[in-house]
Amino acid sequence: MEIFGYLASVLIGISLGLIGGGGSILTVPVLVYLFGIDVFLATEYSLFIVGISSLAGSVSYFKKGLVNIRTALIFGIPSIISIFLTRNFLLPLLPDRVLSIGNFIVTKDIFLLLIFAGLMIIASYKMIQKNPQMKNLEISQKNKIFFAVGEGSVVGVFTGLVGAGGGFMIIPALVNLLKIPMKVAIGTSLVIISANSLIGFFSSINHIKIQWNLLGTISAIAIFGILIGAQLSKKIDGKKLKPIFGWFILIMGIYIIVKEVLL
Repeated sequence: MEIFGYLASVLIGISLGLIGGGGSILTVPVLVYLFGIDVFLATEYSLFIVGISSLAGSVSYFKKGLVNIRTALIFGIPSIISIFLTRNFLLPLLPDRVLSIGNFIVTKDIFLLLIFAGLMIIASYKMIQKNPQMKNLEISQKNKIFFAVGEGSVVGVFTGLVGAGGGFMIIPALVNLLKIPMKVAIGTSLVIISANSLIGFFSSINHIKIQWNLLGTISAIAIFGILIGAQLSKKIDGKKLKPIFGWFILIMGIYIIVKEVLL
């Protein structure tokens, strides 16, 4: 199973490099189901893997001038605050047994996986959509910044809870709300994701035993994948592959729900 896990790690990196998001949402399922890592620990590992691979992928976008620093700060600062609060204060409040439905007990791990599965289904919908358009609303610059800060905060909460980068939420907001060109949105998204994830990881690793060898290996493979994805992006339009990847994520999300609830 670990071999499949390492192959999936390449896919995570390729998707980040090619479409700027989506791949990070596969990290936790890969760690839990293919590497057999505890769910909470998997969310912690995911932050590092997604963060370091996104950082590596953002370098080429920086060199090409395809990163909007101001936007990254507007989005990133509230995200980082949300991640810190979620990892250090909200998650510890979750009991080991969240609720009981008849004989079915929803543990903390199952609860996090179900949130994750729901996030995957939402992400898949956004990826599968053909040419999604926002309603033609007149939004002032001040309100655009307000919405960006709000969405950044929401992304931070989900990143803190389940270790996903949130690129599927960030990129549409950058393109549709802030009217940033797609290439710049991808580069900016990678910077936001890397900052969110790495700061979230290092702010919450106290009292957690990290398997650095395993984490380093998976991260290196994901970085290799993101470099491949960055090269492929020069020849392949990521928009064409996005729906295919979206269907794959949808199937994975449904699988998690079925496995955790029915099997």
